Amino acid sequence: MTDALQPLQDQLQSLCRLDVLNQWRQAHGSISEPLNPQTWLNWQPVTLNERGHIPWRRGKEELWLSQTLVIPKSINGFDVSRFRLYLSLRWWADFAQLYLNGILHRTGDLFDCFGRILLDESVQPGQTLHVALYLVSPSHDDGALVTSDLIYENEHLDPGFVADELAVCRQFCSGFFNKKLNTLVIPNFELLPQKQEQFLEELQQLHEQLNDVFSSTQGTLYLMGHAHLDMAWLWEISETWTAAQRTFKSVLNLQTQFPELVFSHSSAALYDWIECHRPDLFASIKTQVERGVWEVAAGLWVEPELNLISGESIVRQILYGQQYVLEKFGQPVRVAWLPDSFGFCWQLPQLLKQGGIDYFVTQKLRWNDTTEFPYDLFWWESPDGTRILSLMSAPIGQGIEPQQMASYLKSWQDKTGLSDGLWLPGVGDHGGGPTRDMLEVARRWQGSSLFPKLAFSSATDYLDRLQGQVDATCPVWRDELYLQFHRGCYTTEGDRKRANREGERCLYQAEVFASLATITAEVPYPGESLEKVWKDLLFNQFHDILPGSTIPEVLAEANRVSAAGLATAKAIRDGAIMTLLQGLPASTPPYPEAIPVYVVNALTWSRSQVVSLPLPNSDRRWRVCNLCGEPVPSQRFQGELQILAEAVPGVGCARYWLYIDEEAPQDNLSYHTTRAPVLENANLRATIDAETGNIQQIFDKRNQQELLNSQGGNQLQAFRDQGQYWDAWNIDPNYEQYPLNPPELECFDFLESGNLRQRLRVVRRLGESRICQDYILDKDASVLVIETEIDWQERQVLLKTAFNFAFNTDIANYDMACGTIARPTQPQTPAEAAKWEVPALQWADLSTRDFGVSLLQNCKHGYDAKPNQLRLTLLRGCQWPNPESDRGIHHMTYAISVHPGDWKTGKTDHRADELNQPLRVYTNITASGGDRPPSQSHQWLSVAPDSLKLMALKASDRYPNQWILRVHDRHGEAQQLALGGVFTEMTRTRVNLLDETQVGNETIAPWQIASFRLQSQQNLTGQ
Repeated sequence: MTDALQPLQDQLQSLCRLDVLNQWRQAHGSISEPLNPQTWLNWQPVTLNERGHIPWRRGKEELWLSQTLVIPKSINGFDVSRFRLYLSLRWWADFAQLYLNGILHRTGDLFDCFGRILLDESVQPGQTLHVALYLVSPSHDDGALVTSDLIYENEHLDPGFVADELAVCRQFCSGFFNKKLNTLVIPNFELLPQKQEQFLEELQQLHEQLNDVFSSTQGTLYLMGHAHLDMAWLWEISETWTAAQRTFKSVLNLQTQFPELVFSHSSAALYDWIECHRPDLFASIKTQVERGVWEVAAGLWVEPELNLISGESIVRQILYGQQYVLEKFGQPVRVAWLPDSFGFCWQLPQLLKQGGIDYFVTQKLRWNDTTEFPYDLFWWESPDGTRILSLMSAPIGQGIEPQQMASYLKSWQDKTGLSDGLWLPGVGDHGGGPTRDMLEVARRWQGSSLFPKLAFSSATDYLDRLQGQVDATCPVWRDELYLQFHRGCYTTEGDRKRANREGERCLYQAEVFASLATITAEVPYPGESLEKVWKDLLFNQFHDILPGSTIPEVLAEANRVSAAGLATAKAIRDGAIMTLLQGLPASTPPYPEAIPVYVVNALTWSRSQVVSLPLPNSDRRWRVCNLCGEPVPSQRFQGELQILAEAVPGVGCARYWLYIDEEAPQDNLSYHTTRAPVLENANLRATIDAETGNIQQIFDKRNQQELLNSQGGNQLQAFRDQGQYWDAWNIDPNYEQYPLNPPELECFDFLESGNLRQRLRVVRRLGESRICQDYILDKDASVLVIETEIDWQERQVLLKTAFNFAFNTDIANYDMACGTIARPTQPQTPAEAAKWEVPALQWADLSTRDFGVSLLQNCKHGYDAKPNQLRLTLLRGCQWPNPESDRGIHHMTYAISVHPGDWKTGKTDHRADELNQPLRVYTNITASGGDRPPSQSHQWLSVAPDSLKLMALKASDRYPNQWILRVHDRHGEAQQLALGGVFTEMTRTRVNLLDETQVGNETIAPWQIASFRLQSQQNLTGQ
């Protein structure tokens, strides 16, 4: 058996490798003269823990380690003279420095945490080397020196090299060893040290024998230098720029000495910063790109979180990434390099392909905690049928370790049937890239005929070669790429999720109305300002910023940038809307001093909604009428006047007048603590439990259906959520085994009980946290809204809201970018069971054949479902990497939408959009445009059918005075696009995401994303 060779391999390795971990001496804290070997005599011997490591306490604690090495004449009987000497280390430390003879020789950190350090090119017996190691523990975890080995290496043949050769051969040719074990020359270790030359002769014979048998049979392992560089994580963004410069300079220097080195790096935002702040470095990179040894794999602006952002955000990640690379490097990016994002939405293949990208690469699903992802190479197919060739790459952040590389290549060959693999050497996370030692080791193994052939390649060239070898047996994956890990990132740092959602909504509105204002009033289109806000938003979608898995300083910076961007987008939106409203036909006020009121709808279908009007003087009594002077039902609340704005057209407005009427009622307030807590309209009756504040029952009057079972709804459930090393990232898989006491009801009061709106406030207390919720039911609504303010003070507690239904269903549907995904409520496989917390954008739904219920929200993403239950995760309370994560005030709104039929029939997607983009109210704007007669409502743009969602309307980046309109089908049905309003007479050209003309018409296939370039006949004629 091949295991019989393990002792031989270990013996050979031991001749040149010596474990010196327990030979260090230690001193803690700030030490006087720590580099003076004389002081080391007073330091204490180290003690290894049960894991065989040198440990010390967390919390930025300092540790000094020292060791004086006296080179022996031999180790294990083998003469070491004229050998190179390396110290191989692996540490777990926030900061590390290694000193050799008092001189700093190497620095590192949590991410640059391993490697071989060359101590001497040619050691001599009796030589003395003084080595000191300074380590600082992480703030969140105990520190450790994990390994410490001395390695003696000869540039010719040495026992350690043959041991590695033997290990490589065993990976590929275990069958040979089973049959031919007795034919191998086994060096006689008893010859050492007296007959060293004879031993070396036998070692040479073994080496030649292995080479004769296994030469050139293992395929090619391509190498690509790589340095995964997080835009922010456990360091501030400013430090990323420093790390990038250090990494890129290191790579450029290495390429002068190792011209074979091909390096690849992603993230257009990073290149953009380098271009602006280090033009000299950027010019050197550009030269290497032109030489073909530097690949700009920046198909997206950053490597974003891809479960929690809208489809249009993904479009802009691709658009701005591709635009930048095309402009600066003259070539598009054909690979989406996304090694570290925390899962991938199902429409990503279609989006990437429409953005000119041919290949998708990640390695993150290797982190799965339940099942192994089955494929290393596969076609990933979107719901519309678009396929992209996808690679589950080798792990990132690796060195040149022959045994590990051989193991990977053998696994790749077994899984795919293809001979050539791709290995990614280079220190990552905090940058660094390939090291000199890695490249020297690679060169040495290139000279071994029994090792797989080694050659450098870019990712795109490698994937091009693979595509030529893919046949019909290549598997097809028709599903999301769900990461069975990091499920807490759907919820952690709720303020980041809310800011992202607000930014996406406001940018959509700003672009739509700015486009319409430019077309109708010829005001300049604010393209540069919008692009700046978009790029800031996209940066903050990076896969450690939006998920909340970063330090407080990064979050503070992200909040500042988000607030500034939101203010700019709001100013653009409101300015454009004011321009459009001023262009409407003038209307005569029906009453003296009446104030014009406009209710604006940013969505593409007509809708009705209760809106609140700010009052110029809350001491006066006010009413609202339509343009004909007919009063509109209203209701006073907290100094504002609420009206039901009816049938406000899509991307249009309804017009009203606000006037003083001293007979109008005052605020409709009624703090009825004795009234039964029931909210009711023509469609629903919601009964609130007076003991708990939960929803006791929702009765659907249209279907005469009780919707909730005896456990009720909006049942706030708290669980202990601790014990996970990746605290911000991971929810404890066993959290349901640790329930906490439910919140205690403090009070409930009716704040409104008028004909338009009923509002019941419920206040509860959970530990040190206060939860204030308003149940809101509007006239004729089928949606019960729950406006929520939580002063959250809990640590390592998970808070969910549960809705328990009086019906069962096998499937839950969830909103995702540009589509919907169905997930089973009764898992049948381990992979399905691993989806016990799943992401969604705006809604989740359980439906029977006849009716259903949707759980909508405006800034939350983590759901779970059972056949008769939907739960939404509201908050967590992590302690690492942000000790104060989510502590403070949170505002969120979620709602229960009751509908007939399934989610499509019930228009769940519309209700969710309406919750996220409420009607907007504008006052004191005087319409003065044209001679047309005024009308109660006006529509600037119509998009039909309403199962097509408008993703964007914006100016074309490539063609002046032309416009990009993008929609997607969200019902899985072929649609014919019909446009009205200002675009009625414009010509339409089908384009991809990069505004490149495509073959196609106005028919949109099921689940398809479709973009059109629009231009007036006048512009077309002028061209």
